[in-house]
Amino acid sequence: MADWHSLDEEEIFQELGTSPEGLSEEESEERLEELGRNEIDTGEEVHPLRIFIGQFTDFLIYLLILAALVSLGIGFFPGHEPEYVDATLIFLILIANGVFGFVQDYRAERAIEALKDLSSPDTTVLRDGEKKVVDSKEVVPGDIVFVDQGDAVPADARVLEGSNLETDESALTGESLQVSKGPGALEEDTPLAERSNMLYMNTTAVTGRGKAVIVETGMETEVGDIAEQITEAEDKETPFQEEVDELGRKIGYGIMAIIAVVAVVQLFFTSASWVSTLLVAITLAVAAVPEGLPAVVTLTLALGSKKMLEKNALVRRLPVVESLGSVDVIVTDKTGTLTEDRMTVRRLWFSGEEYEVTGTGTDTKGKFLKDGDEAGAEELRPLLETGYICNNVEESKEGYRGDPTEIAIEVVAEKGGVESSKERLREIPFSSDRKRMTTINQGESPTAYMKGAPDTVLERCDRVLIDGEVREMTEERKEEILDKVHGFAGDALRVLGFARKEVEDVEADADEIEKDMVFLGLQGMIDPPRDEVEDAVNDCRDAGIRVVMATGDNIETAKAVGEQVGFDPEGAMEGEEIEDMSDEELQEVVEDVEVFARVSPSHKVRILEALQANDNNVAMTGDGVNDAPALKNADVGISMGERGTDVAQQASDMVLQDDNFVTIRDAIAEGRGIFDNIRKFVNYLLSANAGEVLIVFFGIIIGSMMFPETFSTGKEALILTPVMLLWINLVTDGLPALALGTDPKSEGIMDRPPRGSDEAVINHRMMASIVGIGLIMTLTGLPLFFFHATTDLILAQTVLFTFLVVIEMVRIQTIRQRYGLSFFSNKWIAGSIGLSILLQAAVLYTPLNRFFEVVPISSSVILEVGVGFIAFLILNQAMIYLYDIFMGKEADTV
Repeated sequence: MADWHSLDEEEIFQELGTSPEGLSEEESEERLEELGRNEIDTGEEVHPLRIFIGQFTDFLIYLLILAALVSLGIGFFPGHEPEYVDATLIFLILIANGVFGFVQDYRAERAIEALKDLSSPDTTVLRDGEKKVVDSKEVVPGDIVFVDQGDAVPADARVLEGSNLETDESALTGESLQVSKGPGALEEDTPLAERSNMLYMNTTAVTGRGKAVIVETGMETEVGDIAEQITEAEDKETPFQEEVDELGRKIGYGIMAIIAVVAVVQLFFTSASWVSTLLVAITLAVAAVPEGLPAVVTLTLALGSKKMLEKNALVRRLPVVESLGSVDVIVTDKTGTLTEDRMTVRRLWFSGEEYEVTGTGTDTKGKFLKDGDEAGAEELRPLLETGYICNNVEESKEGYRGDPTEIAIEVVAEKGGVESSKERLREIPFSSDRKRMTTINQGESPTAYMKGAPDTVLERCDRVLIDGEVREMTEERKEEILDKVHGFAGDALRVLGFARKEVEDVEADADEIEKDMVFLGLQGMIDPPRDEVEDAVNDCRDAGIRVVMATGDNIETAKAVGEQVGFDPEGAMEGEEIEDMSDEELQEVVEDVEVFARVSPSHKVRILEALQANDNNVAMTGDGVNDAPALKNADVGISMGERGTDVAQQASDMVLQDDNFVTIRDAIAEGRGIFDNIRKFVNYLLSANAGEVLIVFFGIIIGSMMFPETFSTGKEALILTPVMLLWINLVTDGLPALALGTDPKSEGIMDRPPRGSDEAVINHRMMASIVGIGLIMTLTGLPLFFFHATTDLILAQTVLFTFLVVIEMVRIQTIRQRYGLSFFSNKWIAGSIGLSILLQAAVLYTPLNRFFEVVPISSSVILEVGVGFIAFLILNQAMIYLYDIFMGKEADTV
C-alpha cells in the first residue's frame, strides 16, 4: 500500500494512470476486470453440513460409536442377537448432542459479513469527462469521485478539492472529533488519524463537499486491511474447551487400557467367551464416558448467557461465558465506552470570570457554577446567545442533527434559557483555512456573530466585553485570554472563542465584516466520561482486574479523561512509540502503562498480544471498525450495542446492549459464578463415572476369578448393563447436574482474585476427589452386589443399580455446601432429586423393569441399600475431613 498522503498530486495521477478529468468508461471497465469489485472479501463460507459433521469428531464420540457398532455386531456370533436397545440408546444420545451443538455453532456469525454490508449503494464519479452515478462496488483506482454532506466515502481516496469538508472517522480511528479535509501533501510519517488529505472507506462526510481521486479499493483499503486481520485471526478454543477435549482423550485412552486388561484376564485366566468380553468392553465404554457432560455444559452456558442478557450483556459465543470468570485485564476504548460519545460544554470564560457547567450530552438540564456557587444564566447571555445564533444545528423530534461541536454549543445555550429567532441575513462559512464562522442576523440592527479558534477570533477583535461594558483589547487582556485558552486546553478541552459587532453593510467584504469585533468569551468542551464509569473501573480493580485504555484520540485528551475515571496518566504512551518497540520491550511496558493514545488497529492487536504473552486473560472492549481485529483476537471481545458498528459486534464475543461499562463488571461476576457451577457438575458427573468404571472393572475381575460359572458368558457376565449405566449417566445424574448449572453465585464472588490462566477446572484436589469417590463407591457397592450375585444375578444388578442412584442424590449437596449454599437456595436441586427418585421407582416397580432387566426390590433389600448408603456417607465424610487437613478448606471440588 503506497503512502498516498505524502505524494504530490502529479505523482498520484502518474502512479494511478489517471488525470483530473478522470477515467474513460473503457478504462474503468478494464480496471474493474483486472482488480476486482470494490468490496470486502467474505472468505470461504462454512457449509452447515460441515458444522454438523464437526460435532462428531471428538475422541469420546468415536468410542461411543464403536461401542454401538459392537452392540450390533454381536448378532453375527452364533446363538446371539444384536443388542438393539443398547445401540439405539447410544446413537440417540450421539444425535441429540450433535444437534444441540450444531444449533449453537450455526448461530455464530462471521464478522466479515458486516464489513461487506457497510458499502455505500452508489457514488458520483467523473467518467469520460462527465459526472455519472455508479454502484460504489464498481469504483476503481484512478476514478475521480465527488463527496457531499451525508455521503459515505466509497473507497480510500486522496482529496483534490475541499470546501468546508469534514468527515466522521471515529469508527475507524477512534478520534471523537470531526476531521477537516483538504488538498496538499503531508509528511510520510503522519499518523492515520491526522491524514487530513485522505478520505477512507466507510467514513462519512458530515459537512461540506469535496473532490477526490480513488487510490485503493476493496481489500486494499484501510477497512480491507482490518477485514484481513479479522480473517487471519484464529478462532481459538477457550481453556475450558481445550481442557474438555484433553479430558476426552485421557478418558478414551484410559478406558482402552482397562478394556485390554479385562480382556486379558477374562480370556486367558477364566472361561469367559469372546461375546462376554465384548459386552464388558461396551459396558466399560459406556460407564467411562460422561454422556451427559456435553449437554450439561452447553445448557449451563446457555442459561448463563440468559442471565447475562437480563443484565444487558448479549453473549454471542457460549464458551466465553465461562472465560469471563478468568479475565484479569480489560483493555477498553475511550470514545463511546468510557465517554458519552457526545461533546459537552464543561467550562466558560466570560467577563474575566470562569464558570463550570453541569450536565452531559444533549440533556438541557444543567447549572452554571462560579467558584462552586450557582450563577445566573442571564449574566452569560451575550456569550451563550452568540453560540446559539452562529450555529447550523437542526432540531427535530428525533433530536439534534449537525456538527457535534455545534450541538454542544446549542445545548449549553438552551441550558441557559437562550432562545433567539433573529433572522439570518448572511453566512460566512467555516473552513479549515479560515478556522472561523460568521453569521449576520437581524436584531435591532444587523449584527455579526463569530465563533472559531480562539487565536483566530482574537486577531479580529480590538475590544472586549467586561462587566457589560465594551473596553479596549489591551495586550494584557489578550495575554490573559490566551493563558485561559491554554489552561482549558491543558485539561483536554476543545476551546472556541466568540465575538460580535453591529454592521452597517451586510454585503460588505468578509474581511471588513470580520474585523474590529468585540470579544465575548470562551467555551471549552469535551466528550465527557460516563457518570458511572469511575465506580465501574474501581469495582473491576477491587476484583483484581487491571483496566487499560487504548484510544485513537490524542494523548492529552486520553490522559485527561483517564485521570477523571481513575487511570494513572503517568507514562501514557502513543502508538508511534509502540512501533519502535520490540515484542519483548512491549511485553514489559504493558504491565505498567494504563493509557495508550493515538493507537491504530495494529497497535491494539500488539498491546493485546503483549498482555496475552504475559499470561493475562484479556477482555477487549470497543465499538468501531478499528477495534474489530483486537476484539477478534481477545480472550473475550466485548462490543457496544448502541454505538457499536456491525463490524465490531460481529467480531466480538459479547455485546453490551446498554454500552454501560458497569455491565462488564456484572458479566464477569456471572462468569465467575458459572465457572463455579461448571466445576461443581464436572466433579459430580466424573466422580460418578469413576465409580461406575471401578465397580465394573473390579467386579468383573473378582467375579471372573471367584465365580467363573456365573461370570462366563453373555449378559450374565456383566455387573451393570449398558442400559443401566446410560440411565444413571443421563437421567438420575443428568437432571441434578443440570440443576447445579442454575446455582446462584456465592457471596463475595467479586472479592476473589481472578482465576489464574493456568488454573484448570479439574485441578489436583478435584482429581483426588474423583478417584476417592470412585473408590468409596466401589468399596460400598460391590459387597451389596456379591451378597446376591451367587443366588440371583438380576437382583444383584438391581440392588447395585439402585444403590448408585441413591448415593448420587446426597453427593450433590456435599459439593454445594463447600460454596456456602444451602439445600433450599436452589429450588431446581430439590426438584431434580425428587424427580430422579420417582423415575428410579418407576423403573423398578412398573413394566419398565422388563426393558431395564431389573426386578422390584423388597423392604429388606431396601434396608440393605440403606446400610450401604450409611457406609458411603461415613467414608465420604472421613475423606472430606482428611482433605481439609492436608489440602485446606477452600471451596472447590469435594
